[in-house]
Amino acid sequence: MTRITPVFVVAFGFAVVGSVRAQDMPLSQVLLDEAAWEVVSTGHSYTEGPATDAVGNVYFSDVPQSKIYKIDLAGKVSLFADQTARTNGLMFARDGRLFGCRMEDRQIVAYRPDGKHDVIASEIDPNDLAVTSTGGVYCSDLTHSRIWWIDSAGERRVVAEGFKPNGIILWADEQTLVVTDAVNPWLWTFRVEADGSLSFPDKYYGPLRLDPRHEGTGSDGMTVDKDGRLYVATHAGLQMFDPTGRMGGVILKPQNKKLSNATFGGPELSFLYVTCSDKVYRRRTKTSGVARLAP
Repeated sequence: MTRITPVFVVAFGFAVVGSVRAQDMPLSQVLLDEAAWEVVSTGHSYTEGPATDAVGNVYFSDVPQSKIYKIDLAGKVSLFADQTARTNGLMFARDGRLFGCRMEDRQIVAYRPDGKHDVIASEIDPNDLAVTSTGGVYCSDLTHSRIWWIDSAGERRVVAEGFKPNGIILWADEQTLVVTDAVNPWLWTFRVEADGSLSFPDKYYGPLRLDPRHEGTGSDGMTVDKDGRLYVATHAGLQMFDPTGRMGGVILKPQNKKLSNATFGGPELSFLYVTCSDKVYRRRTKTSGVARLAP
């Protein structure tokens, strides 16, 4: 599969979207001059896994402390779940359940509104995950260099392997899965088949920008916006790509520490949230996230 061809564009849904797909998409279309990073939550050990619910509340993990927190639309932070077995990646399902990777228990679970959970899959080493509209789950297993597919009935199988997968996300149309590579300076894309299998692996996004102070890219969690831009957390900052895989720019990190993940949330999903080491930050943008869930 080539990088940018009419066949690829039609197959993955670009042709049915507006003319914004065919033009350059610089950071000036995203960032507001008057809106800088602001601290939303601080005093944590290591933050990860930001996920947005149907109305824009953002949930995130403090992995070493085994806690999950909620940030409401007004920016108030509260504890959602405790003793979460070092839950890392989080993602909401269409039915409102919060799926999470309980690394210490080697489980993928679904958290209920009261913070209790139901086990979706066991004896798996989950790092990050993406949940489909039908309740299926793609999970990155960095330890064993593979990607798992768990269908809505709980049946699972390996659907990709041979590289070091870390962050994982679906495009809004759920026809493409994007996976970061913990070693190489690109992001992988796969076509999602009806049975959950993955085909046509491609090094679609990249090369990623490097920070000379660090080894490798440090590529981790990702998010997408309503226009198909993809944002990936790296050592160099939050790197943005347009839907054709072209680099659009790098948003500076809010502090000189590990940038792990990002999501759009808050009122109208217009705030970009990032987890950066011991803190969570947000900034208002010109764009907004993808409304995957019905309130």
